[in-house]
Amino acid sequence: MRSNPFARLLLATCFCVSAAQADEVQVAVAANFTAPIQAIAADFEKDTGHKLIAAYGATGQFYTQIRNGAPFEVFLAADDTTPARLESEGATVKGSRFTYAIGTLALWSAKDNYVDNQGQVLRDNAFTHLSIANPKTAPYGLAATQVLEKLGLSTPVKNKLVEGQNITQAYQFVSTGNAELGFVALSQVYKDGKLASGSAWIVPAELHDPIKQDAVILDKGRDNPAALALMEYLKGPQAAAIIQSFGYQR
Repeated sequence: MRSNPFARLLLATCFCVSAAQADEVQVAVAANFTAPIQAIAADFEKDTGHKLIAAYGATGQFYTQIRNGAPFEVFLAADDTTPARLESEGATVKGSRFTYAIGTLALWSAKDNYVDNQGQVLRDNAFTHLSIANPKTAPYGLAATQVLEKLGLSTPVKNKLVEGQNITQAYQFVSTGNAELGFVALSQVYKDGKLASGSAWIVPAELHDPIKQDAVILDKGRDNPAALALMEYLKGPQAAAIIQSFGYQR
């Protein structure tokens, strides 16, 4: 069996890294993964000595920034197609890409008992504004449009859509009351196995394409031990427990 050069490099790095050799890693993080990566970052620094410096935004926008020379070393995307595209363009470390989480879409309102657990509120169409993320740059926004299309609601709600630049802004429109409800990442409103506030419908996975979220080491992180260590850490049980506590699948 042919050995994986990335795996050999990773193994060597894991044996060599110590707190005294700690490094920083610049990470582009999909907005939906903000809370989980903040929790993971604290444990990662404590356990490895490395420091994670994160920037948050829409996956499509990060793609443009990376191709224009942004100093990111690791990319945690909200889809699997964007990292694969970067890989095909030679902008990543070959063999480093893997799925770190599978996202869940939720229809959420900051109001208690406003959204029922079957999403009938969406079909009733009695609301004034429905928030979604930009489907051209945010995978969760694309998933939201797929749900509306499958339910035959694309045209009925078209003039009620309030579009956020990314999933964080889509969430903010709802949390501030500028939209009665909106499609958000479940991780934004869910923690420790329960809804943190308001009311929500967890959208059935069959209503949209799977939200497979891939991580990859970018070319700028090729020689950074902290980048290699982060990828290994994300595959471990401690990170997995945090990721699942926010409603993601592994």
